[in-house]
Parts: sequence; structure tokens; C-alpha cells
Amino acid sequence: MRAVTEGAQRRPAFTRADPEIRRQDLVAAAEAVLAREGVGGTSVRTICAEAGVSPGLLRHYFEGVDELIACAYEAVSQRIDTALEAALAAAPPTPRARLLAYLTASFAPPVLDPNLLAAWIGFWSLVKTKPPMAAIHAASYADFRARLERLLADAGARETRQAAIALTATVDGLWLELCLDPATFGPDEAARIIARALEAWLPREA
Repeated sequence: MRAVTEGAQRRPAFTRADPEIRRQDLVAAAEAVLAREGVGGTSVRTICAEAGVSPGLLRHYFEGVDELIACAYEAVSQRIDTALEAALAAAPPTPRARLLAYLTASFAPPVLDPNLLAAWIGFWSLVKTKPPMAAIHAASYADFRARLERLLADAGARETRQAAIALTATVDGLWLELCLDPATFGPDEAARIIARALEAWLPREA
């Protein structure tokens, strides 16, 4: 889960730039086009038009559009990880507070973003047909659950694996509904739901 954010904004016409900046511009453009047009509308032409560069430049930095979209998926996953780690850093130092901050960070920007959902749907649709996308998906979710298991252990949970799986699924479901229809419930209510679900996996506080 996690934003098509400011990194995915359209750039003006192509100018000379550092190679890594050009590469990142194409990654951001792929993310923006995927969110707006879906998989069917994402191509070398549409991505390069978004980035303001010639199609030949994409082929200079990437083997093709599939590799570029995989890089965009990795970039989005990394931005989400950064947001979650920032929430941890800002949380009170108690294990329960850190655990709750990690879980509820998905209910606030930059993770809570309808544009992110649009891009994520495109990424998910490719997981079953593109092995590189499946590998990125598996690694991303494994990293999230592993971090969550450590936080659960710090807070005294015993069945950390099952707890991490259940809580990850609950967060994903709430995040999805918040992005699709924020009129149904808000981030504060989602956070309260997660807090109650979390209590089932933690020892009773003295």
C-alpha cells in the first residue's frame, strides 16, 4: 500500500539534464500515466509525452516499458516505506505507540492518496502476468510484514506472524476504502478500528 506524489508531476519540454535526473523523470512519468490512463493507456509514447522527451530516450535508459513500470513500482514502494519510517520516528517511544503509528501512517498523506490507489491498481494488475512485478510485490509486502512483526514482538505479542498477516490485510482494506470513498468513514475512525484490532494480538496492559 502508500502516493502518486509531487515526484510524478509533468515536466516541461526536454532540456539537458543529469542522466539520473532524466531516468527519474521517466520513472515519475510512468507512474503518472499509469495512474491516469491505466495499463491499457500506458505506452512508450504516452510516457515520453508526459516526460517531454523523445521515445528514443526511454530506450536509452530502459530495456522497454515493462522495465520502466517495474522501476516505478519500486519507487512507489520506497516512498511508502519512507513515509512509514517517518511516522515511526515521530511516534512516542513506547512499543505500543510506535506500533500504532506504523499501522495508522497508511491513513494519512502521502500514503492516503486516491492517485496512489490509481497507480497501485495498475501495478497490481501486472503482478500475475509479469514476474518482475510479482517479485517487487512479494519483496515489498514481506518487508512491511517483517517490520511489523518486529514491532509486535517489541510490544509483547506472541503470534507475531499471524498478527502481522491479519493486521496488514486490515490496513490494506481500510486504506482501499478510504481512497475509494472517504465519505463512508474517515482516517480517525480507521485508526480507531486498527487500534481495536491490535488489542486482540497484544497482552493486556497492567
